[in-house]
This record gives sequence, structure tokens and C-alpha cells, in this order.
Amino acid sequence: MASMITPSEPAIDLNADLGEGFGRWTLTDDEALISVVTSANVACGFHAGDPSIMRRVCELAAARGVRIGAQVSYRDLAGFGRRSMDVPAGELADEVAYQIGALEVFARAAGSRVSYVKPHGALYNRTVHDGDQAAAVVAGVVTAGGALPVLGLPGSLLLDAAAAAGLPPVPEAFADRAYTPAGTLVPRTEPGAVVHDPDAVVARAVRMAAEGTVTAADGSPVPVAARSLCLHGDTPGAADLARRVRAALGAAGVRVEAFA
Repeated sequence: MASMITPSEPAIDLNADLGEGFGRWTLTDDEALISVVTSANVACGFHAGDPSIMRRVCELAAARGVRIGAQVSYRDLAGFGRRSMDVPAGELADEVAYQIGALEVFARAAGSRVSYVKPHGALYNRTVHDGDQAAAVVAGVVTAGGALPVLGLPGSLLLDAAAAAGLPPVPEAFADRAYTPAGTLVPRTEPGAVVHDPDAVVARAVRMAAEGTVTAADGSPVPVAARSLCLHGDTPGAADLARRVRAALGAAGVRVEAFA
């Protein structure tokens, strides 16, 4: 007989980057991933995505009860948002607010709303240690209106800034990314930054959710007190891997549910 899941058992949200295309070019299998995840990080046009893609992903998410998140980025379509940029704080805040507002139009048209914000790529990594850029992102969220939760790396200045502004900070983890002993992500420019073995990704996901730890690149254990687990949508076979992760979490007694 299967055991009942009690409130004391761990819970985790599954988020994925979706809508990462532009015009006729597509990268993510949005329909397949929407059927697995509980939160969708929707590209808002600065690193990927366009109005029609944003509308379609919002409709898919709303139909399945998946939470819609604004994945804000540096204005960097050519570099997929993975190039760090020295954007003045005021300008960055305005651009973050602009991206959230654009997505909110399509979310509301689909009968839903933007439920949270998550920076993408270089902006995400920059706000781990750059207080000015972190504060600018939070200022943009505040300008867009509402106390939207902000996803970020545990211990990051972004989550500190969000909490200081009265926005719910949501720590997240990455099962397919290598970690440093300090708990930050190994830069994608370094060898081994991305974990490609599906079995390893699944095992890491379960350990992160159930035990709150991950093994760093040097073999040391690193605490990861995450409420959300990111599944990269641009990984080959991402949808099948996401299904495996969700099934393994359930088998381990971890509740999979949205945080927002």
C-alpha cells in the first residue's frame, strides 16, 4: 500500500524556462514541459521570446493551472542573455518593469496573471554578488506593481534585496548545473558546468529536494535549502528528463507543488 504524504514531508516547485524562441526559431518544447512543471519562467523578449510566443505560452500555462513567471533579462537577444552587461541601475529597473508588464498583458488575457519574477542567465548570476544590480531588479519588480515573489540562488544579494523590499524571496536549485563549494553555480565557460547524465540529474534533484544538499564540483557537500527546482528547457530531451525527475520526486515522498 502506498504511504500517504503528510504535511511534514518536503515540498518542491518545478520551474522551467519556456517561450525561448523568436519568430520562426524555437528552442523549448513548451507544450511538453507545461504538462510536467508547476511554474513556467516565460521569456519576455529581451533574451528570447516575442509577443506571439508569450501569448501562446501564457495560454498553455493558464489552461493547465501552471503559474506564470516573468523571466527578465539583460537586453541581449544575440547572446541569449548570457553576457554580463553594465546597465545603469535606473535603466535596468525600467527594463525589468517593462518586461513584467508586457507579460502581464498576455497572462491576464489568458485568464491568469504573473505570479513571480526570475532573472535569466547573466543577470541571474550577476545579482548573486552585485548589490546594485540586485537592487535594480527588485526596484523594477516593485515598479511593475504587487508583492511578486522573486526566485534566486540561496544566499544571493538578490534574495536579500527582495526580502528588504517586502517581496517574498524564493530560493531555488539546479539539478543539471555544477556547484562550487561556496554554493554558487560553476560558470558555463568552465568544463563540467552542466550535468548531462540524466541519471545523475534525477539523483541530484531528489537529494536536493529531500535532503537539501548537493555535491559540489570538488566532491564536497553543499547545503541547498530550495523551494523551487529549475529544469532547463533548452537541454536536449528536457521534457523526458523533467518527467523522470517528477516521478522520482513522487517516489521519494516529495510533494510537487507551486510556491505561488
